[in-house]
This record gives sequence, structure tokens and C-alpha cells, in this order.
Amino acid sequence: MDALASEEYASQSKLLQEFTNVPSIDGAWVFQTNNEDRSTAMYSISQTNLLANNKRKYILFSHIMRNGTNLLDFQWSPFPIQMDGVSAVVPSPSGSKLLVVRNGEKGSPTKLEIVDQSHVEKEIHVAQSVHGPLYTDEWFHGISWNQEETLIAYIAEESPEPKPVFDYTGYRKEGSSEKDCNNWKGQGDWEEDWGETYSKKGRPSLFVLDIASGEVRAAKGISRSLSVGQVVWAPPSSCGREKYLIFVGWLEHNGFQNTPRKLGIKYCSNRPCSLYATLCPFEESDVDNAPVSDSKLESASVAINLTPSISSAFFPRFSKDGKLLVFLSANHAVDSGAHNATDSLHKINWPSDWKMDQYLEITDVVPIVMCPQDGCFPGLYCSSMLSDPWLSDRCTMILTSAWRSTEVILSIDVLSGKATRISPENSEYSWSALAVDGHNVLAVSSSPIDPPQIKYGHQVSLKDQTCTWVWDEVNNNPLMAANNKVKALLSHHQFSILKIPVTNPSDDLSDGGKLPFEAIFVSCKDSSHKPTILVLHGGPHSVSVSNYSKTSAFLASLGFNLLIVNYRGTPGFGEEALQSLPGKVGSQDVQDCLTALDYVIEEGLIDTSKVAVVGISHGGFLTTHLIGQAPDRFMAAAARNPVCNLSLMIGTTDIPDWCYAVACGSEGRQHASESPSPDHLRLFYQKSPIAHISKVKAPLLMLLGGADLRVPVSNGLQYARALRERGGEIRIMMFPDDIHEINIPQSDFESFLNIGVWFKKHLSISASDAAV
Repeated sequence: MDALASEEYASQSKLLQEFTNVPSIDGAWVFQTNNEDRSTAMYSISQTNLLANNKRKYILFSHIMRNGTNLLDFQWSPFPIQMDGVSAVVPSPSGSKLLVVRNGEKGSPTKLEIVDQSHVEKEIHVAQSVHGPLYTDEWFHGISWNQEETLIAYIAEESPEPKPVFDYTGYRKEGSSEKDCNNWKGQGDWEEDWGETYSKKGRPSLFVLDIASGEVRAAKGISRSLSVGQVVWAPPSSCGREKYLIFVGWLEHNGFQNTPRKLGIKYCSNRPCSLYATLCPFEESDVDNAPVSDSKLESASVAINLTPSISSAFFPRFSKDGKLLVFLSANHAVDSGAHNATDSLHKINWPSDWKMDQYLEITDVVPIVMCPQDGCFPGLYCSSMLSDPWLSDRCTMILTSAWRSTEVILSIDVLSGKATRISPENSEYSWSALAVDGHNVLAVSSSPIDPPQIKYGHQVSLKDQTCTWVWDEVNNNPLMAANNKVKALLSHHQFSILKIPVTNPSDDLSDGGKLPFEAIFVSCKDSSHKPTILVLHGGPHSVSVSNYSKTSAFLASLGFNLLIVNYRGTPGFGEEALQSLPGKVGSQDVQDCLTALDYVIEEGLIDTSKVAVVGISHGGFLTTHLIGQAPDRFMAAAARNPVCNLSLMIGTTDIPDWCYAVACGSEGRQHASESPSPDHLRLFYQKSPIAHISKVKAPLLMLLGGADLRVPVSNGLQYARALRERGGEIRIMMFPDDIHEINIPQSDFESFLNIGVWFKKHLSISASDAAV
């Protein structure tokens, strides 16, 4: 590295550190007090720790005080409490107790701490022979207190099957101690896993802790063909002692032709799943003593499928009065094969005396929106749901959902099905609900140039007898100090959301597929003279919303304009627009990116001679397509774990069904096979960036995660070596321990530092450009 390059690295790394230091708000809970005008909020905060190569976790508290004139005051704890070694915290329903989970390292017990308002009331160590670490991810994760706060249900890794043991005499029929140094363990049979991020995890299974005794039991009657998650307690029965658990079960036999394969589940809501009910394992029931011939009692010990009529059901939530069970469904994703699609919301009227042999009817609450009118509700696109999403009226849910290129907060009346946008309609910022506080909402708001700010929403009556939501800023929150540094770095920037008309739509497109798509344009002063980076999301059925992103803010602070394109196929624009892309990847999505670029050029917003492109996964697919199909339009490119050759990926990825879906469209499912035909391999190649590699001119930075199961490194390496063979300029960075996201803190930092240096070098950005 020469002196000039070394100086550039030093300068940019110092700048990137400022953005990396900004803490993020991962969640919040609100507890009621005896005073109806006061409540207490607990926030889960994380901050990147580059030196330790992990994330610090904190808990922060605030008192929320209101009065009749809607004046609001937040009083904050003076310092956050660092939670070293803590995997999860979950308050009890009353807020008087706290479960603290400390997942043990390999071979160590899992520690469950019950904390009351003054001390640790009980600490339970759960041996590996009972279960492994608790699941704390966004999909299988489920930790639920019962209403009496005597039992806690949760999802943890099932203990692995014993491995065969060998010694100097050969195979040992009996097992031996881990500490016995005179033998060694074999591998045994390989077991399917859920792919990306789950390859080293045990089967997700349901357990219940009895707090008083400290005993942990596994739930009974759950088929081995199910992986379970998202558990909640059913309301207590009015006519008996039965305690029921409701959970989501994913079928493990979801491979091609119903073969026993677990296709990758990360980022994929198209895996079939249902809601199930089972008895609490501590339940004293007549079932255990029932005669074998009594089929009714016998069936009560087996988990019951509550939603057999639909192919997807997840995020179960009971209303506060226990009369409704509400859940989301990704039916269209399962049925179409698209890895994400428009969600629908459903409900079940829950009888107070429900028995496990009783049929439950499913009713639609919010259906799929196919082709939304301009400015109207585009449908539900929810990647998560609050553990307690209910306002105090007991019939209104609060959800966070994508709405075109923004994220918004919605209120859903589950009785009428009415969906209302309650975050400001005139705001291009993105909003996310953190917690419900009675009939008010605690939220966070941000934009590409504004770090997250806490907001507090409440309803105000208008003269015409209607109500509107008003959002107060929480100006004295302790996170503002770090945020203000970043705001100063971006003080000369602005952003807008552009509507891009579809050019020359084909006759076979649906009405929704002909509607305008969008792009978020982040610009500097005098943007027409600054270089521009085209930023492309993955998926393709993912979305770039107008929230704060550390990496985008860093690139903008270097003096680049950012054109963040939500091409057709992006969620948030209605189901028809989303389904217009499968079967047309490499053409329709590529053309949308070029159309967006043409739009800002025609508007005089950018310099056409200084354009680069960056993307991850399917965004990397588009990046490498663009530099091949439009080689004269891009001066440089960077791709993180890109899909470069579908015909190679089909045999190595954890989601081979994705290759068929994006390349073949709706017909892909009927042809899908682990042994693709020569015709399909030819089609996969033709739709891939590698088919255009001979035309590439732009220098390419390739960043690869060595442990990526979604787009294994062979894909990027083949493309990079082929480009080098043709005399192209290519630089490869390999992060051996990283998965698809490249999200280990030091790897994430180094990858975006090098992207900044790479683009600055090839787009010839000056110090004065970066200064503004």
C-alpha cells in the first residue's frame, strides 16, 4: 500500500468509526404504574464493539409522564446498564419480574435468571443433556410467560443425538465420559438443517420451565417432522385446568417432490408453516392415565394443527381479553414460490372453554392487496410483530410495515379489518413501533440522513369528531449525543423519494406491474457535479426503506450521491408488482435500474460520467449484470456475495427452489429438481451475469463470506477468475468466517471501508467534494 492509499484508509476508517459508534434501538417494553399518567419504558440498545468483534448490549430506562394538556416528559436513567453475556431479556406480563437468558458456550449449561425488582430471585442452570442454547433469532425465537407468571415456555436447541464412540478395541457399544481421553467420537449420520445461519444449530424444540421447582420439561406430542418456534400461552380455560401452548410449526419435508429436505429459511417466508396447540408438559391431565382405546383422550396428547386450511401461519397473538387469536400469513409466498410476498392477517374466535378436538374457523382480517391505487394502502409487509401489539381498546393492533419505499406504523381494527396509517402521511421518513403504552405508541423514526429518534404518539380529537395521531419528539434522550455527530456530518445532504415511470411496459404485464416503481435519492449540495452510486438491495423480494443505514450514510458523507432503487419485485407496492419479476430476472430488474438512472440524468440531478454500482446477493446479481449489459455506464462496481451463475448456484445453495422461481417464474415449481435438466441449466446460465462477462469494463471489488451457504463463494470466485482471465480489473476480499450478510463487526467495517476507498479511487472524488 503506497503512502497515498494508506492516508486514504486512515482518513476513511476514522470517518466510518463515527457512523459505527451510533447505537441502535433493538426493542422496548412499557410497564404501567399505579398512576395512569405515568409509565416506565425499558429499551434494549446495542452498539458495535470493533475491538472485541461483537456487539455491546445495554438496557436503558425512562419514566414517561403525561398530563391532561398532552404535555410529555421523559426522565431517563443517568447511565445504561451493560448486559455482558446476555442473550435475551423478557419481562413478565405484570412487569414485576424479568427473565435473563445466558446461552452457554459449547458444552456449558444455559443459565436462566429470574430477576425481581431488587435481586435475582432464582438462577436455573439447564444442562446440555436437557437442551442447548435458546433460540433468539427473529424467526424461531419464542419466549413466553404464562399469565400467572409461574411458567415460562421457550424454544431451544434439542440436545444432539449421541455420537458413536471408538477406542483401541474398535467400536464401543456403550457411551463414555466426555473427559475420557482413551477414546474418540465419530460423526454419525448427517442431519439436515435450515441452511444459512442455522447450520450449527440443533433442532428448534419447545420446552417449559416451572419457576418454583426449577424443572424444565420438553413439550410432548410434537411430530419429529416439525421444527417449532414463536410460542405463546393460550388464555386459561374457563371450565378446566388445562394450559395450552400455541406455537408455529414448520414442516421439515419441504424439499422438491416432498422429499425430506429443509430448504433455507433465513429471509424466506415461503416455507409452509401452521399454528399448532399442545398441552403444557406440566399439565396434570387424565390423558396420561387414559386407556389406549380412548381415542379422544389419546389425541389430546398430540399437537393439533389449528390452521390446516392455509399453507402459512405465523406470529400468533392473543387479544388482551383472550377472545381472539390473530396471526399473519405468507400464503401467497408459499403458493407462488416467491421467497417473500404480500402478507395477510387472519383471526380465530377463541372459545373460553376450548378443547383440543374442537374445530376453529379462520376469518380474514386484512386480505392481500393486488394492485393498490396511488397513495393507498399497498398491503401488509411485516418482518416482525410486537410481543404485545394491542392498544387499550383491545381490538386495535399496531404493526410496522413497508409502504412503498418507506416503513410506516399501521393500526389494524381486527373487528372491521380497517388498516390505517398512523405515522405521518406527509413524512418520507421511515417509522417503526417499539412498544404500545396503553392507548399510545412508543416509536422510532429515521431517514437516510437522520439517525433514529424516539417519538411518542397519541390520539387527538378533532372538531369534526374524528381523531388523528400526533407525534411528539423526545428531545432529551441520551442517544442524541452520538446521533448529533452523525447529523453534523450529513448536514449538507438531503433526500427525496422519486417515482419512476415504467418505460414501454409489455402487454403481458399485470396492471400492478405497469405502475411506477421508486428510488430514494440521497444528494449533496450541487449534486449534478458529484459522483453517484447506484445502490441495489437483495432478494429480489426485499426492500430498501428510507431509514437510517450506517453504510449508506458513510458513503454519502464521502461526497457521493446515492440512488437506491426499489425495482419492480420489491415488497411494499402490491402483489401484482411483486409477482411481475419472477421469470424475468436479469432483464426486467436490470432495465428498471437503468430506467432509474436515466430518470435522474434527465432531471439534471447527476453527472452521467461518474456512476458506480454496489449490491449484495441479488443486488450483486444486478451489479454484475449491469456492468456486463451496460459496460459504458459504470466507472466502478462492488459486489458482496453476488449471484453470478445460477447454473452453478443450483447445486450448492441452501435455496435451490429460489433459482427455479426467479428464472422460470410460476412454472418453476413443477419443474424443480435436485438434478436440473440440460435445458434448465442452459436457461439458468443465460439469465446470469456470467453470460455477459466478456463485455465488462468497470473495475470490480468482490467481497465474499467464506461460510456463506446462500450464495457459496464458488459463485463469486468463478466470476472473478473468469473476469481476470479476460484481462478485467478485479480485487477479491475473502472473510473466511462470515455468512451471507458479512456481518461480523470487523468484517462489516473492513468491507465498507474498502468499498469507500475503491469508489473514491475510481470516481476521482476530491477532498472538497467529500467535505460537503
